Amino acid sequence: MVSVLRDGGLSGNPEAAGLPPSMVERMTLIMDVFGGPQTRLTLEEVTGRTSLPRSTAHRILEQLVRLRWLEHSASGYGLGPRALGLGGREAGHGALRAAAFPLLHALAVRTEMVVHLAVLDGTDVYYLDKFGGRAAVEVPSRVGGRAPAHCTAVGKAMLAWLPAEQLDIQLQGALDKRTTRSIGDLGVLHHELSRIRTRNGLAFERGECYPQIACVGVAVRGPDGPIGAISIVGDAQAPLERLAPLVANTAHAISEKLLGEDAAQKPRARQDPTPPRTAPSEALGQLLAMGERGEWF
Repeated sequence: MVSVLRDGGLSGNPEAAGLPPSMVERMTLIMDVFGGPQTRLTLEEVTGRTSLPRSTAHRILEQLVRLRWLEHSASGYGLGPRALGLGGREAGHGALRAAAFPLLHALAVRTEMVVHLAVLDGTDVYYLDKFGGRAAVEVPSRVGGRAPAHCTAVGKAMLAWLPAEQLDIQLQGALDKRTTRSIGDLGVLHHELSRIRTRNGLAFERGECYPQIACVGVAVRGPDGPIGAISIVGDAQAPLERLAPLVANTAHAISEKLLGEDAAQKPRARQDPTPPRTAPSEALGQLLAMGERGEWF
């Protein structure tokens, strides 16, 4: 019996038409065009790289999205949770660490403070790297360790760029208080995340995760949201506001190095009823002065 392919007006034997003969092979062909965790492709790009008919590619892509092998956003299709769980997440972490390493080492040397690199993993942050020499021993974090995202500067810096609906589902019932200064209410956390956005992504915490320790963090952002975050750590009296521009510049440099200048400069818009205000350079000093007076905490 002659099989009939109704996609793209093709008919007859699929092999004769130049298409893989089975659905599994076509799915594999599509998955193979996604080179890594940060790859984003449009439907037209997938069609061009696989030579599949547009309707066939679209149907398979949507099935892969539904099954969570891929995800779909405004910037295109990318690897989804299932694909990343098969080793892609670790590959992405390796690329992030490689891009960040020289920049974070330089930041630690310049500030003489402990520097963290972390990613978001559910309700926690997962520490990928830590710099700071002998001073690092005094900070109770470790590479491979975790901490509640809502209690840390790196965590809040990433949470600030996630959709509010996702946060409500993800963090409901998970806001345990590590210290008396930890945020334990979802409404209060939303307010804090809104303030982080108005500060152009600068996140602060003083004694929220560990007593007597303070941090300032900024997310490393890509087209579809936060890829990771970095922070510098000091004691509760450390003048972190003065160092915040260095952290922000370093995070942006990592994003450019990892994704390219165009992608780093065009992050996905945050859906929020009160759009974040950007902080032009002439206003940054005023924002930092506010922090020094304690108005952020």
